[in-house]
Amino acid sequence: MEAVGQAILVLPEGIQSDPNCSGYLPDCFIAVLQSKPDSKFTQQELPACKPILTPKWVVSAFMIIAIVFIPIGIACLLGSRDVVEVVERYETKCIPAANINNKVQYIQNSDANKNCTIQMKIPKRMKKPIYVYYQLDNFYQNHRRYVKSRSDKQLKSSKNENDTSSCKPENLATGGGAIVPCGLIAWSLFNDTYSFSLQKNNQSLAVNKKGIAWKSDKQKRFGKDVYPKNFQGGGLKGGGDLNVSVPLSEQEDLMVWMRTAALPTFRKLYGKIEVDLEANETINVTLQNNYNTYSFNGKKKLVLSTTSWIGGRNDFLGIAYLTVGMICLALAIGFTVVYFVKPRRLGDPTFLSWNRGPGSH
Repeated sequence: MEAVGQAILVLPEGIQSDPNCSGYLPDCFIAVLQSKPDSKFTQQELPACKPILTPKWVVSAFMIIAIVFIPIGIACLLGSRDVVEVVERYETKCIPAANINNKVQYIQNSDANKNCTIQMKIPKRMKKPIYVYYQLDNFYQNHRRYVKSRSDKQLKSSKNENDTSSCKPENLATGGGAIVPCGLIAWSLFNDTYSFSLQKNNQSLAVNKKGIAWKSDKQKRFGKDVYPKNFQGGGLKGGGDLNVSVPLSEQEDLMVWMRTAALPTFRKLYGKIEVDLEANETINVTLQNNYNTYSFNGKKKLVLSTTSWIGGRNDFLGIAYLTVGMICLALAIGFTVVYFVKPRRLGDPTFLSWNRGPGSH
């Protein structure tokens, strides 16, 4: 290693630099190499991996992928099909016939009776825990202004109660003072409620609403000393209210809601039913239809679902594995047929264009 000007010239082992060279670094390097005998380095003959994709290697690779992916896809599909799921759409069912043409006015009327009862038929035995979700369609929680309208510092500590600059337009109450929690996400909190009972004996089914939020949210993102203040105190009423005597670290419905969804159709966990439900049982659901999805043509659905080793019901992963596996299997079979029906010598130079005469085909 020698210094050339202000640069450092690193030469391969066994090659010495020319002490009389003081020119431009690349020129100097070339001059040194030209003055020395050929080596494996200068001729680019150092050891290297040079894989040759022969037909056998290609067919084998596709077959291995197919053999691995197809069983995984079948297992994922079977795991997904083991999940028992019951979905009931109710935003239209819970509008009185007299208000069917003025849904927005009905849902915004605080004096209107919003109670509604629907039935859900259990198709197969559902083993506990049974997860209760609410699903919203056409609700864009991923909108840029919506996602930015929150204050994580305020949610974490009461010392940052007045940190509401990022929460506009829901940052200050009408009478003055900071809104806690501030921002459009908290302001639009989902507020439909559900209670369940068995139709055959009218036995109530308790819904456990503890443990539905992420552990990291409870411990790190929502403070134990932060209490709701001036919530829904702006100029326009949003979604649900919060208990002012309960710290945000225990308001798990709020935590679930504030984990914004990436897609306009999403589900959020409402609670868990911790008893088994038998096949063909009918569940009566008494709900409060409070949440306004009628202003943006949204849909509301109530979902009861079990889980399996793969999680909830979702066929996408299994279909994706099967698709890739079947494509690779088809390619392997196709290449094998071509190899045996019309073989050709590997690296045959006669197939090169410059080796063909004017009359060759």
